[in-house]
Amino acid sequence: MTVTPVRREVTTAPSRRLGWVLALLALGQLIFALDLNIVFVALPEIGRELSFPGQTQQLVVSAYVVVAGGFLLFGGRAADLLGRRRMFVLALTIYAVSSLAGGLADSSAMIIVARVVQGLGGALLLPSTLALLNTLFEEGPRRNRALAVWGGSGASGLTLGALLGGLLTQHFGWPAVFFVNVPLAGAVAIAALFVIPRDQAHPVRRKFDLPGAFTVTGGATLLVFGLVEGPELGWRDPVIVAALIAAVVLLAGFVLIESRSADPLVPFRLFRNRSLTAGSIITFVFMGTFGVLPYFLTVLLQTVHGYSALKTGLAFLVPSVAIAAGTQLGERLATRIGTRTTLLIGFGIGVIGTAVLALGFDVDAGYALLLPGLIVSSIGQGIVWTGMWIAASSGTAATEQGVANGIASTMLNLGNAIGLAVFTAIAAIGLDDRVGGDLRRATADGEAVVVLLAAVGMALGFLVALSFRRERASSARETE
Repeated sequence: MTVTPVRREVTTAPSRRLGWVLALLALGQLIFALDLNIVFVALPEIGRELSFPGQTQQLVVSAYVVVAGGFLLFGGRAADLLGRRRMFVLALTIYAVSSLAGGLADSSAMIIVARVVQGLGGALLLPSTLALLNTLFEEGPRRNRALAVWGGSGASGLTLGALLGGLLTQHFGWPAVFFVNVPLAGAVAIAALFVIPRDQAHPVRRKFDLPGAFTVTGGATLLVFGLVEGPELGWRDPVIVAALIAAVVLLAGFVLIESRSADPLVPFRLFRNRSLTAGSIITFVFMGTFGVLPYFLTVLLQTVHGYSALKTGLAFLVPSVAIAAGTQLGERLATRIGTRTTLLIGFGIGVIGTAVLALGFDVDAGYALLLPGLIVSSIGQGIVWTGMWIAASSGTAATEQGVANGIASTMLNLGNAIGLAVFTAIAAIGLDDRVGGDLRRATADGEAVVVLLAAVGMALGFLVALSFRRERASSARETE
């Protein structure tokens, strides 16, 4: 398939217009983050009304995660070759239509299909949003500030997802958690047509590399499926074993195809950029450590302490504000002292805060004991979040920002899937045959171990950050 890609730069625009562009891109990230959490609290009601057995309700979540994770590289390359604004608008349109279908669903099959299509929208949205940020805002302080606003919007979306999910489900029923996306995504898509600069064609035509797209998308989708469903179905289940074997075969085929392609989907030369390589590894570590903490915190609050869905959402307010503050601090640090030092500071704070947080994972501890570690860990999380996206976007040509961000986003998703698979297995050790208070105590103790292991993982992230070149203080502002 031959396509006409966008130019090296999308276009230039006045600063005031770029402010509106950033607002739309931040809203796009808000919608993406909102959809990650908003469905969780509605699962019990969805199960009751659509006759979902309890053990299969997780499909409503995993259908989205699997497809979004599998198609991120495809979405990143599509943004580079077909146009960043075009893919951004298409992704939001897919979100709006699939959300409407999800809200109108009258069967379990229909809602799963809607979530699959939503996942495709997410796979197109995240890399196109980042590609627009990284081509419209030049590398340095302006891009750092834009990424901080974008990251803060994502943190706000995670909080609003938990809160809105509880409020909408309680007062309007579960369909409302889908319907809320329709006007939001529709409005941003329409506004983007008037605010975001048009994609401009390049005279050189390039191939889309369909064999590479099929193999990496199929391999990544099956890999994420196996990692997400493995803890639910069992690692020896024939479906899981077959999925993981097929994933390895397809991904090996992808590497072979790309190494022989004149115009590959993922040019391996991109990995010569140490910033992109280290940044992508850090996104993996980030999501396998910081990214799994909300899941275990939710289990602690609801299963161990008996919090309602709404009360749990409110409990995430403080850490979400701390994460948002950390994203802004990360931008200031990266601009003044460089990305490497910023990541080291973020991971260092994260290790300390997460280790302290483990003290609150006790059946007899209240929310107040969780709060100090939660605040410190969340600030570190926000700093790393901004710093890692600055790293992943540095040193890559504008024409390949989409696929570069697709690589980093895929590593982010794999980190989440692998982190949850490993840590949930560890947390479940010793829970068999326990009931009542004994089960709650064992659950809290197992999660405390997992939180400490997450702190160890963050220490590994600290070591990866050391691989960045050290920026000179006098030039950090220009180079980072």
